[in-house]
Amino acid sequence: MPELPEVEVTRLGITPHIADQTIDDIIIRNPNMRWPIPSEVLLAKGLVIQGVERRAKYLLIATELGSIILHLGMSGSLSVVPTDSEIKKHDHFELVLANGISLRLNDPRRFGAVLWQAVGQQAIDLLSHLGPEPLTEAFNDTRLYDMSRKKKTAVKTFIMDNKVVVGVGNIYANEALFMAGIHPKRAADNISLARYQKLTQCIKTVLAKAIEQGGTTLKDFTKADGKPGYFAQSLNVYGRAGLPCVSCQRELVEIRLGQRATVFCKHCQT
Repeated sequence: MPELPEVEVTRLGITPHIADQTIDDIIIRNPNMRWPIPSEVLLAKGLVIQGVERRAKYLLIATELGSIILHLGMSGSLSVVPTDSEIKKHDHFELVLANGISLRLNDPRRFGAVLWQAVGQQAIDLLSHLGPEPLTEAFNDTRLYDMSRKKKTAVKTFIMDNKVVVGVGNIYANEALFMAGIHPKRAADNISLARYQKLTQCIKTVLAKAIEQGGTTLKDFTKADGKPGYFAQSLNVYGRAGLPCVSCQRELVEIRLGQRATVFCKHCQT
């Protein structure tokens, strides 16, 4: 599943091509995504795209009447192509722009979403309960520490909770906990403020680095320009179970936490 850095890289990739462009047509080839595509998205036809924002893993394509909200789901990707380009299998949704290009959502598994939020409307339920963005000042160690009190859940599960902080998916939770030297199964309320200070900074560092390097290359993810990201080369633990730890050379261990692969070093993470 594309995680926050991949979605942010997608936003950065598509924005120069679609911002300030008029939407000439909106084509819904398959309305049956995770939720049926609402007819209200057609209200954007004829309007100018004012910009593209990201909230957690959602992209918001803003117009004067409202925003088209896109989610890539498990296998979705966005591409910017000439409008007359061949339609690919699983191209379920398309914005045809006046500059001769189209923004297409391709999603083989159809776990993605296309939604609508009108200007002035209260945030849809999917967005209304989200925690702070991890790369903003709103996400800080004091808040993380305070929210962790009386939380017996594993710290990895805790930091992946979107009500705590958005966008810390499985890959980057593994990486941040390794960088901070914290065992992923340690109870969230059994971690000191000092360690949360370090973990907060590690989360910010890992995500910022991933965005800078283009997002992690996953089999289901391609950037808007068709080129893969390169951050996968820099992963220290995720996907490296059984290999030597980059710090101590001991074998990395893999367990399951919340049905997610969790890789860590028993020696370096306590």
